Amino acid sequence: MSDLSTTTAAAVIDQPTRPRAALPALCLTQITSWGIVYYAFPVLNPQITTDTGWSAATTTAAFSAALLVSALVGIRIGRILDARGPRTVMTTGSLVGTASLIVIATAPNLALFTAGWLLAGLAMASTFYQPAFAALTRWWAPHHVRALTIVTLAGGLASTVFAPLTAQLTNHFSWRHTYLILAAILAAVTVPAHAFALRGPWPPAPPPARVGAAVRTAVITRSRPFLLLATALTLSAFAMYAVVVTLVPLLLDRGYTATQAAWVLGLGGAGQTLGRTLYATLARRSSPALRAVVLVGLGGATTTAFALFPGPYSLLAVLAVIAGAVRGNLTLLQATAITDRWGTRSYGRLSGVLAAPATTASALAPFAGTALAVPMGGYPQLFVALALVSAAASLIAWHTTPPGRTT
Repeated sequence: MSDLSTTTAAAVIDQPTRPRAALPALCLTQITSWGIVYYAFPVLNPQITTDTGWSAATTTAAFSAALLVSALVGIRIGRILDARGPRTVMTTGSLVGTASLIVIATAPNLALFTAGWLLAGLAMASTFYQPAFAALTRWWAPHHVRALTIVTLAGGLASTVFAPLTAQLTNHFSWRHTYLILAAILAAVTVPAHAFALRGPWPPAPPPARVGAAVRTAVITRSRPFLLLATALTLSAFAMYAVVVTLVPLLLDRGYTATQAAWVLGLGGAGQTLGRTLYATLARRSSPALRAVVLVGLGGATTTAFALFPGPYSLLAVLAVIAGAVRGNLTLLQATAITDRWGTRSYGRLSGVLAAPATTASALAPFAGTALAVPMGGYPQLFVALALVSAAASLIAWHTTPPGRTT
């Protein structure tokens, strides 16, 4: 039998292992999980600090701690996903996420507020893109790029839906009641979706193409291309997530209302969805290294534009869409970075190792951005510095091609 016939037959055999509801369910749960657990915080934080008297630096530090927890447990969760699949992990993560928001909403002091965010970090690691990517990569291989694109197209709408919704809720409720309402939405949407839609059999890891062809995970993670790729994505993630969390304070300092700032943040999500529709074409027409250079560089360019142009509001809205488009493509860039260079074998473990420093950087970015804005002279100066970080990451990304592959 020819290689083509073998591949076709394998695809037919493997097709029933894909749970039909998994892809639409993950689209819905990514919107809801990201929108509530992540994007609600930048909108609510000004009200939290005003109501409690806690400083923005301390509340943002609690949020950063959640992201740090997510990074630390991500590798372990990746191993569980490789072995057992996503259903139990993501359902449990939804329950933990709901509980964490209840703790945050009812916290009488900063210590319990921080404890709630630490719990939220476990939920992030179990419900955000990494477990969803691992599920789709295994179930949909070798056509996983299309599935990844679809779920991130939906996920990009998280801020578009929930940033304005959160701002609207704060017009009628306190931040505490707003978080309780959001917790109820999170539970109602994501718990049943993960529990019932991810019930398909978990395919075994794909075998190597030929005997001896598989490279051990440890060897890959110590290789120069992998280390440079991790460095580039880490710097890029730091800059990107610092911009996301400090964009609202930047606009508030420039005299815009909280609702206007929330809509700019939300338009970035719409831009993510728009931009991700272009990724499959970009992937076909460029090498992995070139894509990384261009996309990371464009991220720095949009950050520079936010620093230089205080208005008008319509211009900022356009910039938000463009920046979101770049950010959306960067998410897919990280999602496909392993398979583009080393294939799908041990994707969960390799992507967990790759994501750990990037997630750590994105965890530290909200606190670092908020803390550095004052000594640097303001948010515009901070954005210039973040643009320079992106420029450095872009240069490093050019050297991330494994030996034997085309740059």
